[in-house]
Amino acid sequence: MSAVAEQKGFYGWWISIAAFFTFGLAVGIPYYGMGFYYDYYQKEFNWSRPDITLGFPLAVILTLWVGPVIMHRYSPRKLMMIGVGLTALAFIGFSQMNGNLIFYYAMWTLYTVGYILSGPIAHQIIISQWFKRHRGKALAATYLGVGVFGGIVVKFFAAPITQATNFQNALFWTGIVVLLVLPIAFFVLRDKPSDMGQTPDGLPVLPHEVPPPSRTVRDLMGQRSFWLLMVGSLCSIGAIGSINFHMKLVFKDQGFTDQVALNTLFGNATLCILFSSIGGRLAMGYLADRYSKKYVMVATYFLVASTIPLLFLVRPESPDYVYLFSILFGFGMGADYMLIPLMAAEQFGLNTLARAMAIILPADTIGQTWFPYLVAQIREGSGNYSTALNIVFAMAALGATAILLLPAQGKKDEALHVQKPGTAKAGR
Repeated sequence: MSAVAEQKGFYGWWISIAAFFTFGLAVGIPYYGMGFYYDYYQKEFNWSRPDITLGFPLAVILTLWVGPVIMHRYSPRKLMMIGVGLTALAFIGFSQMNGNLIFYYAMWTLYTVGYILSGPIAHQIIISQWFKRHRGKALAATYLGVGVFGGIVVKFFAAPITQATNFQNALFWTGIVVLLVLPIAFFVLRDKPSDMGQTPDGLPVLPHEVPPPSRTVRDLMGQRSFWLLMVGSLCSIGAIGSINFHMKLVFKDQGFTDQVALNTLFGNATLCILFSSIGGRLAMGYLADRYSKKYVMVATYFLVASTIPLLFLVRPESPDYVYLFSILFGFGMGADYMLIPLMAAEQFGLNTLARAMAIILPADTIGQTWFPYLVAQIREGSGNYSTALNIVFAMAALGATAILLLPAQGKKDEALHVQKPGTAKAGR
């Protein structure tokens, strides 16, 4: 048997399958479903676009401390279970709103804490602990859950419940559904392979392998590559967030005023985006395991930027452009989120991944939430989305440029310092 052959009974792929469901339920359904309700908030509560989109960015500012203070100290699996409980409470709270903006913002704050605890960081840490050689493929499989559950939430969950009853019921049942994470996380997930007497990828650990030290926050912030990755991901994810949160309102501005037609168009677009993101994650996860992660990441960031102008083509006289936009945008978006932890692990080392992502993710979330609010303000001031979306395009291009400036290769053998067999030591 080869020295690098995978051990029989490796549990890591069960971890990846479980994470597919927990990530899809904890993040895909609540995050991608929320944009569906924005026009209902306008009609039911007479809220403006800035009123509606301020909830998430305001909550992010209030909860910035959660990731850096908590995530690297405790079990990601246990934090995940706490987080989905908070997410469920938030959506049940959203379902009880009566037009009180303060209550709306409070529920966003509760949701955001739940998102931080149960979302990308917890899943990235668990998968990165279980996999080294196959990390790209394993993360891609995990992120598929977001694409699948996020893709079906509007067309097959939020819209039918809303049309059969009302949007408050759809919000309530969203809160109930995310609780399905709890039994999966409790019975199936494990934080790291050593919890089950296994090793990353099921491969043997050689006696001369020594875990690298974890880097300090000061050390991270003193590195140019850290700032480039943070700025690049912030700009690109901010652009993606702006599209996701405003897409339905953009369609409405461009002439889709009938509610049923608008819901159908938005549902089809969301479905195409999230299912296309599955292809993006699989393709780029495969490429990231074989080629330079930097250039794979640059390609996806430029793809996201280049698709934004296509949104202007989606009009009642040319509705089929929604599929061209959705497929290309979704493909780039899917790889975008997944590549950030892969790049962070390569640049800074696996043992520093939790600390690095606990800083990068809140920064990305600022872009993901404040960019949409800025877009709402510009739209209110100008009367249309043209100027706002042009700014979003420029920010996406800036993000791609920042990633292009990263070092071509980060820390080698980031999970372990490995002396390659047959390599002579100095003095031998």
